Amino acid sequence: MNPSILACYRNKGFTLIEVLLAIAIFAMISLATFSVFDGVMQSEKFSNDKMQRLNNIQRAWLVIERDFLQIAQRSMRIEGEAPLDNFIHADNGSFSSNNEAIAFVRHGWTNPGLLIPRGDLQSVAYRIEEETLERLHFNFVDAVVGEEPKVRKLIENVKSFDIEYHYKKKWQSTLIKNEMPKAIKLSIETEDIGIIERKFIIADHLIQTSAIANE
Repeated sequence: MNPSILACYRNKGFTLIEVLLAIAIFAMISLATFSVFDGVMQSEKFSNDKMQRLNNIQRAWLVIERDFLQIAQRSMRIEGEAPLDNFIHADNGSFSSNNEAIAFVRHGWTNPGLLIPRGDLQSVAYRIEEETLERLHFNFVDAVVGEEPKVRKLIENVKSFDIEYHYKKKWQSTLIKNEMPKAIKLSIETEDIGIIERKFIIADHLIQTSAIANE
């Protein structure tokens, strides 16, 4: 056979070094592709988690807003005791043993078809328990002895929960007895988002009625 033809056949193969180099290049490309893909997946997961967190907080604020905008000028009893001496109650040991809490009665508790023997008033409270903002309510406005509240967890990973009341054109941290504030400010500090504040205006007729009662 012609020597030139034999040389041609020999040159059609790959050496071991060429094969190893090709494998190394392929491995590097695959690793880089996987790293990019993994980064995209992690970014998407982070974005979805953050969006879910913000949605949960937004839903919690809607619940809180619905309660605060329907505050009633009505006191309540806790565990069958005498009525509390204010329309808004803060730092009550029945709701929170070691954190600031707020409790009040609200209007507008729906009762479709009057299936449950109760009115449309509902006693609610908010507190921090195990770094979670919780909403509490009882089946009836005046809780009886031994009745446990229904608890709904709203926001997790909460570091602090502060309440301020607007009286006479300034914010203060304490309630004035038998007087409705013009507004209430809630400040919630979370570990991941930081401080979130909301202000809720109290209905004018409640403020006017309270002022007349104190005259």
